[in-house]
Amino acid sequence: MSDFIEEVEGQLRSERYRELALRFLPWFAAALVAVVVGWVGVWAYHSWRDRNIGRASIAYDKGLTELSQGDQTGAFTDFAALGASGPAGYRSLALMQQGNIRLGANKYEEAAGFYDRAAKAAPNSIFHDAAELRAALALLDTAPYPQLSTRLTALIGPKKPFDLQAREALAMAKLSAGKVAEARGDLNALTLMLGVSPSMTERAKATIAIIDAGEAGWLSKVAHTAATLPPPSQTSVGPPQSTGGAAAPPAAAGSQAAPGTLAQ
Repeated sequence: MSDFIEEVEGQLRSERYRELALRFLPWFAAALVAVVVGWVGVWAYHSWRDRNIGRASIAYDKGLTELSQGDQTGAFTDFAALGASGPAGYRSLALMQQGNIRLGANKYEEAAGFYDRAAKAAPNSIFHDAAELRAALALLDTAPYPQLSTRLTALIGPKKPFDLQAREALAMAKLSAGKVAEARGDLNALTLMLGVSPSMTERAKATIAIIDAGEAGWLSKVAHTAATLPPPSQTSVGPPQSTGGAAAPPAAAGSQAAPGTLAQ
């Protein structure tokens, strides 16, 4: 009798398990399909991104080669295409290069426009602040002081990568606007700050000496001249070694960056 009862209970359990399996099987299958589709989607995205970065790297290198050969028109055209549809990092770099070309042609307002666009396309704060600093430098001789002050003040702070360069530029903007005493105070403070490069210290002290000699009238031209100088070549676009160091804005450098850095 007990064997019969156990057999009946076993059949009931089997029926119950079968009903549960039939009830939850569609949900399980749907979840499995979702996982597989998601994995395939992620793989496809990474493959597309890698191909896109590879093409952008080749296009950017082509533009740099044309620049080195003196073909600014061809380089500008190639950078324009990359700046319109490339990955964020390369798009920002291409717009920076267009700004550099326009700056070399003394088209300061147009250059600043490209730098502003490069800042908006920037994949990180290093690229963003580098582009904004270049825009402010390009406008030092033409923009009103309130606009320059707004631009440069936004780049100043303990966590800003180009804090010291922005402080120096703001002091020169004040000097150009006739705020000689404020400019002298800012330059003097700059010489006492940690991380200031020897060249920046020398420039600040030389400017202070000229101010003290009563010959500050022509110094505003120095800032604009510095803005039009070509940036030094760099081999990477990584963050500078120290916050506020004297390194040139990385996105303005004329060298090709590692694709991995630009994949953001």
